[in-house]
Amino acid sequence: MRRCYLSIFCLLVLATVVLLMYLAYSSEVKTQGPSRKAPKSPGPAESKMCQGCSERIINKLMKLYSQTWQKQEGNFNMFRSQLKSKCDGISKAIITQANTPLGSKVIYDGEKRKPLQVTSKLLSTFVKDGPFRNQTLETCAVVGNGGILSNSSCGNEINSAQFVIRFDGLMEQRRPFAESLDSYGDSLLLLPAFSYGHNTAVSLRALYTLRDFGGLARPVFLNPEYLRSLARFWRTRGLRAMRLSTGLIVASLALELCTNVHLYGFWPFPVHPHSRRPLTNHYYDDRQSKKKVHDMPDEFGHLMHLHNHGVVRLHLGKCEPTAQ
Repeated sequence: MRRCYLSIFCLLVLATVVLLMYLAYSSEVKTQGPSRKAPKSPGPAESKMCQGCSERIINKLMKLYSQTWQKQEGNFNMFRSQLKSKCDGISKAIITQANTPLGSKVIYDGEKRKPLQVTSKLLSTFVKDGPFRNQTLETCAVVGNGGILSNSSCGNEINSAQFVIRFDGLMEQRRPFAESLDSYGDSLLLLPAFSYGHNTAVSLRALYTLRDFGGLARPVFLNPEYLRSLARFWRTRGLRAMRLSTGLIVASLALELCTNVHLYGFWPFPVHPHSRRPLTNHYYDDRQSKKKVHDMPDEFGHLMHLHNHGVVRLHLGKCEPTAQ
């Protein structure tokens, strides 16, 4: 089976974390449910309670989650159609020479600053055509960074998906960075170069590093116009966060790309939903998210709503061993 990997490196203000989409190929390796507003998620006051994680909130969520999951084709197709009509990620998620031609202006989506005019030099860093056209992807695993992923034994299950989306971090040194991506083979490195001004130089440095060292990964840039349309889409569904999280952005993109979408590592609370053992914020560290920027509990409420209506499959426990 052909397997595709999408790694995502998100560029933050100080630390450089990337939305790395790696698209690698290897021989292994009728209900209106989804269109309704999601159930109310914990607000700011309840989120503070969740520092010790309110049993009431988690019990309510897990009661919803415990329902036997089954994909609902009607709901899935309806939601995907809504996403495509409002956002069209397949054509617009990535900046290309076709959708952002010479002389056009790139408007940053994360801050107010002077638009960037596309020069011939900048245009040369854009891919000619969108990488997602003519793709038929059956299963997609979106791997978040939540602490719930630690010791989940989900590695084999994740790697069995045809399309795997992961989050990784940029390295300070150029050669180790380029070499670290080679393990993904022919892949896509998705960089949010035009969300904030400081992202642009770092993203271009990553692109030139891969070119200089002959890296196998192909850098592409997230289109800020797509991010704006996606933010509008989720606002109409009741999500009021200042900015969408990387996890919700790529889960939304996966819903346009893949027939079956599985989410791992998505759980915004500091205790495990089953054992109630303490969890770190990320599976690799305990650095906290910017609560004034993202609303992770509210986003999770929307994802749980989609799970309950058979649109996506959330995985919140240990994975079963796969047959060898």
